[in-house]
Amino acid sequence: MGIIKVENIRVFANHGCLKEETAIGSDYRVDLEVKANLKTSSKTDELRDTVDYVFLNKVVREEMVKPSKLLETVAKRILDRIIKEDVLINKATIAVSKINPPIGGDVEMVTIKMTKKRKK
Repeated sequence: MGIIKVENIRVFANHGCLKEETAIGSDYRVDLEVKANLKTSSKTDELRDTVDYVFLNKVVREEMVKPSKLLETVAKRILDRIIKEDVLINKATIAVSKINPPIGGDVEMVTIKMTKKRKK
């Protein structure tokens, strides 16, 4: 088993419960960690035998542009998709952070973190 991380994916998107949030948009940070068997790819040196982090970044970007009220909804969509579309992924953890959230006060970011395992 091994871990592949794609960290600090920066995206501008329109998520939130307030009308202003969905109209104006905000900056987001996404961190993704997947667990997969990397034994074969470490021997073959072939991209087809591993989890392609270009694919992971693409899924994150495609799902982040679809507006949602809650970050949990976006995170679930990303997890569902990567587990469905890449059979090598056994487990994935995602953290989605809203930078400078409009909650009053000096808050750098709010983050939700979710994990999904492949059903056997």
